[in-house]
Amino acid sequence: MPSLLRPAELSDAPAVTELLNEIDRIEIGRPETDLHTVEADLKGPDTDLARDSWLTFEWDRLVAYGLLWDESGGERVDVDHYVLPEHQQAGLRILEAMEARALEKARGNGAERAVVHLHLNVAPTLDTDLIRARGWQVVRRYHVLRKDVDSARDPAPGVPAGVRVRPCTTEADRVRVYELYQATFAEHFDFQPRDHGQWQSDVDAEGLDWSLVWIVATDDLGDAGFLLARDDREAMGWIRSIGVLREARGRGLGGLLLRHAFAAFAARGRETVGLGVDTSNATGAPELYARHGMGVHYAVDTWEAVLR
Repeated sequence: MPSLLRPAELSDAPAVTELLNEIDRIEIGRPETDLHTVEADLKGPDTDLARDSWLTFEWDRLVAYGLLWDESGGERVDVDHYVLPEHQQAGLRILEAMEARALEKARGNGAERAVVHLHLNVAPTLDTDLIRARGWQVVRRYHVLRKDVDSARDPAPGVPAGVRVRPCTTEADRVRVYELYQATFAEHFDFQPRDHGQWQSDVDAEGLDWSLVWIVATDDLGDAGFLLARDDREAMGWIRSIGVLREARGRGLGGLLLRHAFAAFAARGRETVGLGVDTSNATGAPELYARHGMGVHYAVDTWEAVLR
């Protein structure tokens, strides 16, 4: 029988990574979770591991894992939940514990309810009948996209007259990327405003290769957009965020930034680049990525529960 629930510790990161990769193999056909990503999640500033994390083992094998964090300071709370298919009751116990903690956190923030979001593969190892029965429902769908790249097919793009692209080389540039992120993502679904220190933790600023972060500017508007990429995933190069100010859209700046990223990853010997996109994004991002050769790798649903 599985053991009782216990909180996670940072030293559990290898076991959590192994579990997530086992679930990756079931859901998407190959492992794509890196140890450093799990460690960053466990070290998140919005998570108290003693109260906001849960592990269930069968003997010495981890079979279910949950993590909760609170970025909003209000009613919105986020959770991660992973369970092996044959251990649904262990997953249900973690879900019950997460719901109770989410409501406690929201009430502690002065809210009367908790609005909890959970991201799951569209064909998850979790039995979704269990969460539907508890009032959870799908409110959004995201696609993880990917594109094959190589140096011959993806050279560094030319820059049009009146446009400049610069790498993020100074502290002032890093602050500017934060400002552009807050401005360009403010209208997006589920956006949570973050101060500069919180955002730095979100993007793991200390471990980020800032040479893979660019700012695009125009003569008339100044700094108008950014792209933040990472090259620390084993499976593929990753574009974490790309944003263009509303007044600068429709001028090809997003596509220019994408081509810069494709070229940079290809020059590093990467064969694949990926990113995630909200399929209901109103800025035209899904169409932009499709025009630049990105196809669907897998899909993820956002599930929501409103707890009172």
